[in-house]
Amino acid sequence: MTLSVYNTLGRQKQEFQPLDPPKVGMYVCGPTVYGHSHLGHAKTYVSFDVIVRYLRYLGHDVTYVQNITDVGHLTEDTEGMADEGEDKIIREARQRGLHPMAVVETFKHSYFEDMDALNILRPDVSPHASGHIPEQIEMIEQLIAKGYAYAVGGKVFFDISAFAEYGKLSNRRVAEMLGGARVEVDPDKRHEGDFYLWRPAAPEHILQWPSPWGRGYPGWHLECSVMSGKYLGKTIDIHGGGLENQFPHHECEIAQSEAANGCPFVRYWLHNGMLTVDGTKMGKSLGNFITLKQLFAGDHERMSKAYEPLVVRQFILSGHYRNPIDFSDEALGAAESGSRRLREAVLAVREAVQHAPEGEASEPITRMIERARADFESAMNDDFNTAGALSAIFDLVKQANTVLGGGMTREDALAIDAAFRRLGGDVLGLVLDRYPEEGAGGGELLAPVMQMLIDLRADARKTKNFELADTIRDRLTASGITLEDKPDGTAWRRS
Repeated sequence: MTLSVYNTLGRQKQEFQPLDPPKVGMYVCGPTVYGHSHLGHAKTYVSFDVIVRYLRYLGHDVTYVQNITDVGHLTEDTEGMADEGEDKIIREARQRGLHPMAVVETFKHSYFEDMDALNILRPDVSPHASGHIPEQIEMIEQLIAKGYAYAVGGKVFFDISAFAEYGKLSNRRVAEMLGGARVEVDPDKRHEGDFYLWRPAAPEHILQWPSPWGRGYPGWHLECSVMSGKYLGKTIDIHGGGLENQFPHHECEIAQSEAANGCPFVRYWLHNGMLTVDGTKMGKSLGNFITLKQLFAGDHERMSKAYEPLVVRQFILSGHYRNPIDFSDEALGAAESGSRRLREAVLAVREAVQHAPEGEASEPITRMIERARADFESAMNDDFNTAGALSAIFDLVKQANTVLGGGMTREDALAIDAAFRRLGGDVLGLVLDRYPEEGAGGGELLAPVMQMLIDLRADARKTKNFELADTIRDRLTASGITLEDKPDGTAWRRS
């Protein structure tokens, strides 16, 4: 089965065929670093992390670019109004009494700290908008020269009427976009749908650069067109981002890039669904967000406890990336239970690797692993269906728990462990190469301790001390370990 992806441009699933296989260029809109990351950010970046991981699993050579927005993103970024308000970085700097770049550095480091905790792979390139001002000015000059942009009093606007396909991503017509603005429209625009490419800056505005149109700073949409082109080429394979960025941000990117370069901008547009709280989008501007640091520490009124980052990751992957997912303490609790089951199975298998007898891999276990891998790939090939992939992983957990302690060979345990590492680790990022308890008095000691308890119970039964034998069994059952008496001895497994 080949990989099919849902392409927002055209609104249908399509077979994924990169422009220059096995190379794949992928760009995802990164954060505007003016505050700590929240759970909504985790929804986006965990989703695209798994997409990158699976493409590499399939053998693609992925170059993953994710920008850092540190200038030009205005406070009024609700639908259709991304060109109004105040620069978010400037506003935060003023409120904190800091230089804007101090705000950027503080929250950029905070962002990567949270993403690392979630086991998200670092992008290959993380370019800053403020580090690519000359390239943005160059693209504006190209657009003016080709008749797609116009300058008025130090401002430069993109003329959407000059680009006939404006609206093709969001499936909107220009006429439908006009007349609905809820804020005052700049009178220098030819019509209200035009968007800023360059804005003049007041003398006191800290983030400003010289340009042919005077001192100022670029519009928010421009940075992604410039940086994706610089690092991935004029036509890229995949562009990802949140569904809320489809219009106007991504629509404007298409217009700028295709007007300037004269070729298709993106082959496959992938948009993830939003994370909601009580059915409402989570976001800083709405005041209903929970930061990842609060989530990891349990420091929020909506939460009963702290949750490990891998639990948060599992919560996100339990749904399809294109679907919304609603936050609740109960949903995270369910994810925590599943995460614990997976972790315990992985650790038990790794214990078996250390203590199981030598011998060839058995055919039933080989078939079990092949079936799990086939089900996993079938789900992921269907537009990165992580919920289906998780189901395949937990089928393997159930089957592994059944065969553990039941006479499997070391080769069997190694094969199961390799499947957990490859599918649950390399692709889903839920299985770690090594857990803190491994080799720290936990996993490596459990097998000999269990054998000692089994021997004590056997001795108790031989001397007809059935009360002690039952107590050992019941205490182990309460601790999540099941004893199974067989003709050739007693085996144990995690419940």
